[in-house]
Amino acid sequence: MGQKALAVAILGLLASPGVPAQKPGAGTIISMSSVECGSKKENKKTSTPLLCQQYVVRTSTAEYQIRQPKPSKQDILPANTPIQFTLDKDLMKFKLNGKKYEFRVVGSSALQSQ
Repeated sequence: MGQKALAVAILGLLASPGVPAQKPGAGTIISMSSVECGSKKENKKTSTPLLCQQYVVRTSTAEYQIRQPKPSKQDILPANTPIQFTLDKDLMKFKLNGKKYEFRVVGSSALQSQ
């Protein structure tokens, strides 16, 4: 009985259609701010805070707060820049000026309909 159930489950998985690729969403980078995202130890008693860029991306239905995954030298993205993005779990991925970017989504809020 166990082997039949396993065979039926495998056939069911094989017969089901694959997950379709997510369609890109349209949004606009609204603003940028620098936020603390860790610290660097200078010596045993002192540490220096590290800063990451955090952006607000607005779509027709929501606003997303996105942040660099780790402190690094990265281009500053200009405000009022339209982007086409995809969401993959807690990551927002997009291309801008031929360069790929990947940011962590740290917050979101729905926009009120007008």
